[in-house]
Amino acid sequence: MASKQMQNQVASMRESLFKQGFLDEQFIQLEDLEDASNPNFVEEVCTVFFRDSLRQMTNIEQALQISPFDFTRLDDHMHHFKGSSSSIGAAKVKYQATLFREYCRDENAEGVRRAFEQMKKDLATLKKKVETYFQLIRQVGPTHTAGRPK
Repeated sequence: MASKQMQNQVASMRESLFKQGFLDEQFIQLEDLEDASNPNFVEEVCTVFFRDSLRQMTNIEQALQISPFDFTRLDDHMHHFKGSSSSIGAAKVKYQATLFREYCRDENAEGVRRAFEQMKKDLATLKKKVETYFQLIRQVGPTHTAGRPK
């Protein structure tokens, strides 16, 4: 059985992911789909997202190496990535994806580069934080029940 201290640590870590703007309401909706028959649903969805995001980011990086930029192609790539980010509630990543797409529409190459670099940083930070969060949940065990952030 997990200690009350560890349960509090999980709750605090989860709350900080929301307060720092890394996650949004969509993550809570994923948690609502988790039940006794699929207790690791959210972790599995996030794992698939991070694995697929690596491929998507590589495609975008390759497209960014072609000069001049094909803004339509870049926007198409980012459209898919933004949808994936949105589906897990990755708020900061989704925000940068939105900026990236706006810069594509404006054909602002420097803005596209800046948004992409920030998105990569936000994605790496989110991945590290979420992996730590799920690791702690596994330690706490099934006594943990998610609640909505304050």
